[in-house]
Amino acid sequence: MKNYNVGIIGATGMVGQRLITLLANHPWFHIEVLAASGRSAGKTYEEAVSGRWAMATPIPDSVKNMTVLDAEKDAEGIASLVDFIFCAVNMEKAKTKELEEKYAKLECPVMSNNSANRGVPDVPMIIPEINPEHMEVVATQKQRLGTKRGFISVKSNCSIQSYVPALHPLMKFGITKVLACTYQAISGAGKNFERWPEMVDNLIPYIGGEEEKSENEPLKIWGKVENGEIINAVSPAITTQCLRVPVSDGHTAAVFVSFESKPSIEEIKKCWAEYSGEPQLLNLPSAPEHFLTYFEEPDRPQAKLDRDLEKGMGVSIGRLRPDSQYDYKFVSLSHNTLRGAAGGNVLMAELYAAKGYFD
Repeated sequence: MKNYNVGIIGATGMVGQRLITLLANHPWFHIEVLAASGRSAGKTYEEAVSGRWAMATPIPDSVKNMTVLDAEKDAEGIASLVDFIFCAVNMEKAKTKELEEKYAKLECPVMSNNSANRGVPDVPMIIPEINPEHMEVVATQKQRLGTKRGFISVKSNCSIQSYVPALHPLMKFGITKVLACTYQAISGAGKNFERWPEMVDNLIPYIGGEEEKSENEPLKIWGKVENGEIINAVSPAITTQCLRVPVSDGHTAAVFVSFESKPSIEEIKKCWAEYSGEPQLLNLPSAPEHFLTYFEEPDRPQAKLDRDLEKGMGVSIGRLRPDSQYDYKFVSLSHNTLRGAAGGNVLMAELYAAKGYFD
C-alpha cells in the first residue's frame, strides 16, 4: 500500500490526541502537519498540550517538537503538504462546515470526526463494516464542490456505534422499532476526571443534541444511494435517551428491539458471530478481527473490562433475552474515542485509501 502524508486539524483536543497516538506508528499514514486554533499556533505540540495531554501513553517523540499551525489561516499551506486531513475541531457547527469545505476545495480530502456535514446528502457518513457503498456519492459531492480530489467524509456520532453495529446484522429480520438508552463516558465530552471533578459519583441525564443524533444518524447509515445522494431509511422507528456517567472511556447502550419476522435467540447470536465487513475482507490495519463479540456471562460487557476489546475497535454485546414490551433486549458497548471517534476515523481513511480515493 502507498504511504500518505496526513494532517490532523484539531490536534490538541481529546480526539486529536487519540489520533496522534493511533497514527504515530501507522503503516500507511505519516503525520506531516498538526494544526489547531490560533491560541496554539506557533507553539511546539508539547507546549500546546502542556497540562492537557489526556492519553495514558506519553506524547510520541515524533510530534513533540512539531510546530502547531493555524487550522484556518494556514489552510492553503497545510493542504499543499498533505494527501488528506483528519478533522476533529471544536468549533461552532457553521464554522466547522465552512472550514471542512475550504480544505475540500483546496483539493484536500477531509476525514471528519465532526457533526457539521453529517446531514448533507452527498457527504458519506461511514461505519466501514456497515455501509461502505455510500462512498460512491463522493463523485456527486466533487461535482457540487467543483473539485478533482477534494471531498468530505464523516464518521457517525460515537453514541450510535455502541448499538447500531449490533443491530445491523439483524436488519434482514425487519427491525420495526428500537429503544436505546446510552450511558456515555466523560471522554466523549473531551474530559477526564481531573478536569471534570463534578462527574465523580454523579450522573447527568442530558447531553446536548445527543438524542437527536442518536435517533436520526442510524437512518442515514441504513439509507440507500439514489441519484448520487444518500436517501435516509424511513425505518426502524428509533427513540433514545443519552446519559453521561462516571466512566472514563466506553459508551454502553441498553437496547430494546422488535422485528417483523422475529428471529430466535440462537439465530441472533449466529448473526453476530458470523458478521464481518469490508475492513476484515481487505485486512485493513485498524480493522478488528472480530467486529462483534457476544459474552454469555450475565454481567458483561463492562466498560472497564471490555472497552479495549480488539484494541478498542471491537463491539461487545451481552445479556440478550426476551422482553415484555419489545421482542428482545440486550446490552452493547464500544470504546467511544477509539471505535466511536479517532479509531473509526482512521479505519474509514484506510478504507478510502484501499479504494484509491486519495490517489
